[in-house]
Amino acid sequence: MSISTKYNPREVEEKWYSSWMQRGFFRSTPNPKKEPYTIVIPPPNVTGVLHMGHMLNNTIQDVLIRRARMKGKEACWVPGTDHASIATEAKVVAMLKERGINKSDLTREEFLTYAWEWKEKYGGIILEQLKKLGASCDWDRTRFTMEDDLSAAVIEVFVDLYRKGHIYRGVRMVNWDPQGKTALSDEEVVPKDTMAKMYHLNYEVVGAAEPTFITVATSRPETIMADVAVAVNPNDPRYTHLHGKSVRIPLLGKEIPVIVDEYVSIEFGTGALKVTPAHDLNDYELGQKHQLPTIDILNDDGTLNEKAQLYVGQDRFAARRNIVKDLEAAGLLVKIEEYASVLQTSERTGAVIEPRLSMQWWCKMEAMAKPALDAVMNDEIRLHPPKFKNMYRSWMEGIRDWCISRQLWWGQQIPAYYLPDGSFVVASTPEAALELARKQSGNDSLQLSDLRQDEDVLDTWFSSWLWPISVFDGFKDPDNKDILYYYPTNDLVTAPEILFFWVARMIMAGYEFRNEPPFRNVYLTGIVRDAQGRKMSKSLGNSPDPLDLIDQYGADGVRAGMLFSSPAGNDLLFDEKLVEQGRNFSNKIWNAFRLIKGWEVDETLPCPNETAMKWFDSRFNEAFVQIEDHFSKFRISDALLSVYKLVWDDFCSSYLEMIKPAYQQPIDKQTLDTTIVYLEKVLKVLHPFMPFITEEIWQDLKERKDKEYLIVAAWPKQEKFDKQLTEKMEAVLKIVAAIRNIRNSKNISPTKSLDLAIKVMNQDGYEDFISIIRKLANINEITLVQENVEGAISFVEAGDEFFIPMEGNIDVEAERARLEKELEYTRGFLNSVVKKLSNERFVSGAPETVIANERKKQADAEAKIHAIEQSLASL
Repeated sequence: MSISTKYNPREVEEKWYSSWMQRGFFRSTPNPKKEPYTIVIPPPNVTGVLHMGHMLNNTIQDVLIRRARMKGKEACWVPGTDHASIATEAKVVAMLKERGINKSDLTREEFLTYAWEWKEKYGGIILEQLKKLGASCDWDRTRFTMEDDLSAAVIEVFVDLYRKGHIYRGVRMVNWDPQGKTALSDEEVVPKDTMAKMYHLNYEVVGAAEPTFITVATSRPETIMADVAVAVNPNDPRYTHLHGKSVRIPLLGKEIPVIVDEYVSIEFGTGALKVTPAHDLNDYELGQKHQLPTIDILNDDGTLNEKAQLYVGQDRFAARRNIVKDLEAAGLLVKIEEYASVLQTSERTGAVIEPRLSMQWWCKMEAMAKPALDAVMNDEIRLHPPKFKNMYRSWMEGIRDWCISRQLWWGQQIPAYYLPDGSFVVASTPEAALELARKQSGNDSLQLSDLRQDEDVLDTWFSSWLWPISVFDGFKDPDNKDILYYYPTNDLVTAPEILFFWVARMIMAGYEFRNEPPFRNVYLTGIVRDAQGRKMSKSLGNSPDPLDLIDQYGADGVRAGMLFSSPAGNDLLFDEKLVEQGRNFSNKIWNAFRLIKGWEVDETLPCPNETAMKWFDSRFNEAFVQIEDHFSKFRISDALLSVYKLVWDDFCSSYLEMIKPAYQQPIDKQTLDTTIVYLEKVLKVLHPFMPFITEEIWQDLKERKDKEYLIVAAWPKQEKFDKQLTEKMEAVLKIVAAIRNIRNSKNISPTKSLDLAIKVMNQDGYEDFISIIRKLANINEITLVQENVEGAISFVEAGDEFFIPMEGNIDVEAERARLEKELEYTRGFLNSVVKKLSNERFVSGAPETVIANERKKQADAEAKIHAIEQSLASL
């Protein structure tokens, strides 16, 4: 069989992904004979396309699911998408605008027809892109948060929580997005550092004998028409004379009282605070305390309404510019100062948030938060890394009620129905609502046409917090075979920034509706950043296209590159060189495969490689312990690095070099058969990370049966290993490296055979390793000696002394200079170690292992000094 000299990812990836799909390897059904292993995907928005964060997150999920599948578990990875109310509605509105259609000209039903059209055309793009990455999801289970069954679950949960008293309707201060024209939760608000202006304005004191003013500082002069008071601290001597007085709002001339409250900071600003309850949360609470009126001067779109009296119809920022000009003209603007501030913006539209009083639907969180907090604090649910526990606790202990209504059309419409008298009922269907309305009103003649359903939809997160339950139809049928088998799920892989408003809420929902956690482990990935530490984003233009990377380096190369430096919870500083390293790793594996497949077998040859084969068997099992330990602690990056070292250093660079036959010479059958077994084991531990190349090599390595695929091959089992053997081979490889270094430093060709003499100080000799040293270091003759060898370069390894005769091969003076320099350095090193061991505080306080290590350093340095001195003497 002819093997391509170069690995071609494009051909291989499409071939094997299609083959896995056709043979149903990703599909999962409940199997009582097998342990379930379940992951639910953090559903990407239907508006989304694959970005670097998705690449990292889904690579980790695929590693976990592939390993579980190979471990014989019933592996189920549920994919799906989120309807993303605000983002999707914005996309649809933009699409309609391009067609010359305004949303305001459409009925709700007409708009939703366009929205579904958009979703069907663009909503599945990101899932198709995940297939390019190799994601082995059960695509037959793909769910969408607004499909009929999942929407029905959302409505059922709303009704249930309302009847339990957890959901209520009320006027409270919200984050208002004037562009999206909807309320937002705190978690949908993105703070941005900026420079702002503080305007110092004069409010005229009413009834003063001569014009007297009090100066108030504000960053939002356009809201002064909504002022209802000026507040000062009762202990501020500057304003004692104003207690009980009134002032006039600049330009408007309206009288408002001066109130006193210790909430006002004497040191901040001018010490006088304008109170605008409708447009500031703190002012609202102050207004409630002093029973002040509330005047909302803004429309939904951020323009000023009639209550403002001035600048009516102008955008809030245009009104700000105009009022500043007019205040200055009226002599009421004292000064303008610049200061560092934080601007609150909408996550989806980018608009500046407006604090605003609004009638909304709210969900009480305190009672549901308690079991969710306890579950994480007592490690029933483990966060990886655990450093996020304190952050989680802080947020959960200070949790506030959740604003769950959104003023949109795309989403699950709130199941509240208003009667003609303004009261309302909550029910799952219009028919059930009518029945309730008749009972509540005592009016049996009410008809469906008399009821009006609430226009608002529910927050997107109100559907996604049910995701681990709803994807298995746990609300439609709480005892169906899927939910009973797959729930609770095992591991969740997600980003820390949604720990609170998705992960925490899913945990709450799990305990509220199934009295169980939704998952056992939460792996929190880091944020993918560029070399400057900036979060990768389209707006900054600092993010490569993941599909371009896959096209250039192959999916396996990208997967490995993403994981090479992405420990849980720590941000990944992305560098394309990492992906290049991943591709180089693919090439290394491919070349090792080609080497093995190129060997001819001579069945008459004896096996000369017993030591090498025993060593790699032990080395594999030793590394496998480490790999499994990393997996158990969710150190996925470390697990890959352990596999990388096992494959690159131990298998390719060491083992294959030990056993490969001479050029164009045959190999014995036992060595080849054993090597193929080892390569299969290597491919197994590598497969979760690099599935495509490993499947390609697996299938080409030997004849396979129809369903004998690597993707479902058995994960290796832990076997015993010979620690003494692996340590001895480690020393042997250091000896080989030292000989090669001597060749390099002396410009001696690798093809020139050298002699080696060994002065063995340890009882454990090198008898079993002679042939390996001879082969790897190109040594002609190895002798064991009792005395130093004159005219030789020596080095020390593990207490033994090695001599390479250099007669006729080196510049004696240059070698003497080099040895003297090395002797000086080693004496200095020995001196530092002796000083440390002479320090009584160090010796009495350090652990025994540390002391032993320092004593070993001392012994090695002394042996090295002796060897160098002997080499100098021989020169």
